[in-house]
Amino acid sequence: MESLPDEEYHREPFAADVSEGKNDPIYNAHSYHTKVPHKAIMRYILHYTNPGDIVFDGFCGTGMTGVAAQMCGDRDIVMSLGYQVKNDGSILQEIISNDGKREWKHFSKLGERKAVLNDLSPAATFISYNYNTPIDITSFENRAKEILASVEKELGWMYEIKHSNGESGRINYTVWSDVFICPECTSEVVFSDVALDEKKNKILDVFECPSCNSQLSKKNMDRAWVTFFDESIQKNVTQAKQIPVLINYSLPGRRNKLTRSVNTEDLELINKINNLKIEDWHPTERMMEGKETRRNDRIGLTNIHHYYSKRNLIILAKIREKCRNDKQALLMFNSQLINVSKLNRYRPGISFPYNPLSGTMYIGSQVSESNVFIALENKLRKLTTAFKNIKAHSVISTMSTSDMQDFSVDYIFIDPPFGANLNYSELSSLWEYWLKTRTDNKKEAIENSAQNKGINEYRYLMLDCFKKAYNLLKPGRWITVEFSNTQAAVWNSIQTALNEVGFIIANVSALDKKQGSFKAVTTPTAVKQDLVITAYKPSGDFENRFNCDANTEQGVWDFISNHLSYLPVTKLQEGSLVSIPERDPRILYDQLISFYIRKGYTLPIDSKQFQIGLSQRFNERDGGYFLSEQVAEYDKKKQAYGGVAQASLFVKDEASAIHWLRQLLKHKPQTFADINPLYMLHLSGFSKNELTLDLRELLNQNFLCYDGQDDVPEQIHSYLSSNWKELRNLTKKDPELIAKAKDRWYVPDPNKAGDLEKLREKSLLKEFEAYKASKKKLKQLRIEAVRVGFKKLWEQQDFATLIDVADKLPSNVLEEDPVLLMYFDQAVTLSQIDTDDEW
Repeated sequence: MESLPDEEYHREPFAADVSEGKNDPIYNAHSYHTKVPHKAIMRYILHYTNPGDIVFDGFCGTGMTGVAAQMCGDRDIVMSLGYQVKNDGSILQEIISNDGKREWKHFSKLGERKAVLNDLSPAATFISYNYNTPIDITSFENRAKEILASVEKELGWMYEIKHSNGESGRINYTVWSDVFICPECTSEVVFSDVALDEKKNKILDVFECPSCNSQLSKKNMDRAWVTFFDESIQKNVTQAKQIPVLINYSLPGRRNKLTRSVNTEDLELINKINNLKIEDWHPTERMMEGKETRRNDRIGLTNIHHYYSKRNLIILAKIREKCRNDKQALLMFNSQLINVSKLNRYRPGISFPYNPLSGTMYIGSQVSESNVFIALENKLRKLTTAFKNIKAHSVISTMSTSDMQDFSVDYIFIDPPFGANLNYSELSSLWEYWLKTRTDNKKEAIENSAQNKGINEYRYLMLDCFKKAYNLLKPGRWITVEFSNTQAAVWNSIQTALNEVGFIIANVSALDKKQGSFKAVTTPTAVKQDLVITAYKPSGDFENRFNCDANTEQGVWDFISNHLSYLPVTKLQEGSLVSIPERDPRILYDQLISFYIRKGYTLPIDSKQFQIGLSQRFNERDGGYFLSEQVAEYDKKKQAYGGVAQASLFVKDEASAIHWLRQLLKHKPQTFADINPLYMLHLSGFSKNELTLDLRELLNQNFLCYDGQDDVPEQIHSYLSSNWKELRNLTKKDPELIAKAKDRWYVPDPNKAGDLEKLREKSLLKEFEAYKASKKKLKQLRIEAVRVGFKKLWEQQDFATLIDVADKLPSNVLEEDPVLLMYFDQAVTLSQIDTDDEW
């Protein structure tokens, strides 16, 4: 299957949720702060591209997109994803056919794709280079073993230990413990001796002083300190005191590992090592400015070499010297720098030897000083296994994506930084100092107070990167953005940046990477599944038509028709058919407004005309709208799956309340008495800045209630006659039917819905006028009123008033609402242009 001309290329968005584990030699060969398994990325690349197509990743990290691109040509790996591969290279996936049967359907072609990878971090692109460069594996393995063997021959004595019978063993790791001062008797308290419950393998919050029996905790004790001359930086330093307390070791010919307390002979060995001079180069720089890199200043770890024991530092320096500029040997060396540092926590009862707290530079009160030789020997085995599958090169560069030269790509997959989730340049600093390189973080897209970057700086940096991505991508093609932060402000920054540069979002799905960083798992807003945003770049033909018809209704309906063609017809979640939010009329209207504003046009129809026109021109199913050629497929799939599973929604603001009520009443017109308890059950609480509306007000402004005076409305009649046998075949004037229907709320038809929308907008604009007149900051408001007001000001080109009202809003309201953020950003941009013109 050769690359198709742009006019022949068409793909629906990849709408299935993806779950892909990380137990793979390639994935585990080198750790990184966050990365997507290459097998997960393969599913997207196979869906959107053809063999030979160019795939771009502007935030490549360890280069998994490059690995995925080349693996699309490996039959066995493609089949391991659950696909079938025919002799001619056709790739088939199992689907449920329209008649409800399972069948295999062709969707892609076996063959390598070409990858262009870029990252701001030199550590990232160094790892990417090694993942995406074929090598002579035997030669690499021999070189690496020779390096480790020669250093161990010289320095292996540093990990020697004597067993109780005098037999020599090899240290696997040494546990170091914090030392504190008892506030009552001022004696030293060794944390491991008093806080570790050995029977339960857990750390106690409260424990006794071994000298005076006082009740202690870490919070009410001061640290003990030590001062020594640091020969690497030629000055005295003071650090929190840690002492060795436990050693895990192995004896020749025995499989079981042994553990014992530190004795005098062990201390003598450590003192001997501490008195040695480090002969080889090692990084000694002051830790860079940062939230993570400077977090350990308070315990005296201020320079890069302070993050290693003297023993491990001497050995690492010797290995680094022998690696020189051998890229593969350096990758092996680099891969364990965190695990053999003081970041490696000792966790009693956990058999895995390497336990740094991912996403941070946290140093615990118990540190596991791991044997460097064992760590690198284990990693060497993983690397040689991983390198066997690397058979193709990728193009790799190190810079900000916004600074890249223009070229043409067929598909983009990116996993960018997300707000303040991870401080990438800081977390990569241990690797980069040893590689003698540094990230230029001026253009690092991140929220970080140490860099004076907040949510706005983050959004503008992402905007610049997405501009470049938009320019690189061919018209009519797709971009996939993997999203790892559930904070609304960050989510909206990404959506707004995508929309502002011209991309149109078509789908949001889930990606379960089956493992999370500490921050991703424990922060209040965290979810186990990442979100995947799929967006497209409009085709050249559509853009040309729109430029001619933008000021007419034809332009509106051409956009909607074109947009519907890019949306998934069906979407599966956990084996069930679910509704597609992007087909909801309100979301379609938001997309329409966003597109017109970005293009600088005034929308030629109002919301009432949109509601009516949508129902006249397109087919409605389950609250969503479809093209005529799509609706037949949807109906058949719905029948095959036995209906559509209703998503569980929680009411958190006016918009979600309306959506929840619409979903409820669409299928079952009900009285207020029926609705109210259900509403209260789903009400998770409006945000503190959102004015909480009474349920009756929401119903009155958005729905209709049958008063029993005229014929029973069609929506109520259909529901009652379908669910009560005695009400079937009755006319809409029948007294029995009227009695049953009276006081039920229902979703109005498009004509009446348009009239209601007009009245609602009038009411909202009245409230917005009060916001305009206010001289103070607004604490509580109706966000829907601000939306309608901003739209009106936009149509009037009154950017100054729009910006003035925006300044009165609580910052989180603007940051967390994509529509308000879009109006504000565009108003700021255009008001600056007007100022420049006047000047």
